[in-house]
Amino acid sequence: MTEPITPLPSKDSEAAAEKRSQLIAIGMILATCLCFSILDATAKYLTTYTHLPPLQIVWMRFVSHLVIAFFMFRMWAHPEIFRTDRPWLQFVRGLTMLGTTSFNFLAVQHLQLAETMSIFFAGPIVVTALAGPLLGEWAGIRRWAAIFVGFIGVLIIVQPGSGAMHWAVIYSVASMLCYALYALMTRMLTSTNSTIGMLVIPAVISSIAMTGPGLAVWVSPPDLFHWVLLLSTGVWGGLGHWIFIAAHRRAPAPLLAPFTYLQIIWMIGLGFLVFGDIPGSATIIGASVVVASGLYILYREQVVKKT
Repeated sequence: MTEPITPLPSKDSEAAAEKRSQLIAIGMILATCLCFSILDATAKYLTTYTHLPPLQIVWMRFVSHLVIAFFMFRMWAHPEIFRTDRPWLQFVRGLTMLGTTSFNFLAVQHLQLAETMSIFFAGPIVVTALAGPLLGEWAGIRRWAAIFVGFIGVLIIVQPGSGAMHWAVIYSVASMLCYALYALMTRMLTSTNSTIGMLVIPAVISSIAMTGPGLAVWVSPPDLFHWVLLLSTGVWGGLGHWIFIAAHRRAPAPLLAPFTYLQIIWMIGLGFLVFGDIPGSATIIGASVVVASGLYILYREQVVKKT
């Protein structure tokens, strides 16, 4: 008696599954941007109203991230979490995650937020430029055009000053480059390393590296509410990076990179709700350009898959 033959999936079904996976990945990136925006809003609140040192917040962001992961994933019972076939790449990736946060917090001490944001959001362009030679994920000219349009939208929003740049601009450049490298190394590791390991290992590296600087500038939060805010930075940071890693398992880096611009939308909303910031006409126009750029990337992906 012969066994029934399982039909092979058709090209149409494979294309539909890939499209669905990419849509889910884009949704994950939007959720990642929300988590990071809440993290930034919390850090801004703590530095502005509680006057906690930025390096202390960076340290606690990673320590609380690690403590939560320790109990959530029962790390004492699963040492395999720390196994990796590319330990040096994991180590460098951890340093880039730390660098992104630390350099950004140092930059905002000296520069206007508009200046730091305009530099940081050049990251997707770097990701797209390096993803081809490093990952073999080449972007087409239309996607490049959409990325530059999105960057123009960001510039419309932040309107960086035309005066001479402060020397601390190097911090913003370093933060942007660290983010771009972190995104690329995440993509390089997702195929052979576990999501949990990729989430936990950088937190271990960053927590150890920041223990000295964090304790050196330590200022105790004034009450329980501010303690909760400080500890919550690990929740938002850890959750954001977990979703970020999962998204890159589903879709290539050049596709996802432009959608990080949409973090501007979350920041506008949180700025209004938390700090009472009302966006002006430039913000509304720029945000519209950013959204249009991201939607065009999605449209082009759909067109390419049909041809």
